[in-house]
Amino acid sequence: MNMIKPERLNQGDTVGVIAPASPPDLKNLDKGISFLESLGLKVKLGAHVNKKHGYLAGNDQQRLEDFHHMFQDPEITAIFCAGGGYGTGRIVADIDYSSIKENPKIFWGYSDITCLHTAIRQETGLVTFHGPMLCSDVGKEDFDAESEKMFHQLFEPEVIHYNENLSPLEVIGEGEASGEVVGGNLSLLVNTMGTPYEIDTKGKLLFLEDVGEEPYRLDSFFNQLKLAGKLEDAAGIILGDFSGTETEKTKETLSLSQVYEDYFSHLNKPVLAGFKIGHCLPHYSIPFGTDAVLSSHRKSLMIQPGVD
Repeated sequence: MNMIKPERLNQGDTVGVIAPASPPDLKNLDKGISFLESLGLKVKLGAHVNKKHGYLAGNDQQRLEDFHHMFQDPEITAIFCAGGGYGTGRIVADIDYSSIKENPKIFWGYSDITCLHTAIRQETGLVTFHGPMLCSDVGKEDFDAESEKMFHQLFEPEVIHYNENLSPLEVIGEGEASGEVVGGNLSLLVNTMGTPYEIDTKGKLLFLEDVGEEPYRLDSFFNQLKLAGKLEDAAGIILGDFSGTETEKTKETLSLSQVYEDYFSHLNKPVLAGFKIGHCLPHYSIPFGTDAVLSSHRKSLMIQPGVD
């Protein structure tokens, strides 16, 4: 699949906001929209953003309709997800991927949006962006300036250079490798195993993150990827933020570092942990699908721009 980079944003552009998963907190969403407007953008809401259908932001057809409309609307230059939660896996099989390929544009989100990142990239080649969402992140009081700055990569192509100036990095596997960055939320990636939207990691730099999962749960997820050959296929592995791993079910546990050691230390490829990418602050946003270099020697990740 040939890589497609979306066009960069310009001040005055109109961007769309959708809720493809759980219902957003509308008060926080308003703050997130104000942030986009502060960047010089005009904002258009999906018709069903404020809908509720149990734990979903509207029924499947409504959420799918908003998704399609934003890609097909020529006025819209980028699409931002209001939040995650649950629900994108329910619509992924009904997406018109040809429409996305014909109308490539910036698509931004993370967490439950992982399912859409993987499917869009593998079906169309479109580069998408793993970054904080309007309701669940941007609209909260503690959203920070470092995370805000990462939106600038949408206006001007820039190489993302992540090293220990941003956060301490732990080397688990030695080496240097290049490849496209793919991945996202670990539990969501595991949920797609055995489906047409299972992630392809062959020759890729696999990024993984999660939140609120105890070490034994992360162990089971890593084991699933191992047994499926996904860890062996990857050229290198980028471990993001795994907050909230404190054990509650049992006093007997392995540490997260021990789990990392068991699954990643013997792969004979670069594996680095400690990237502040995921359910954390600051949250450093990155493009999926562009070329990157991961180096244990330099303790760095360098990712090519995601926009033209």
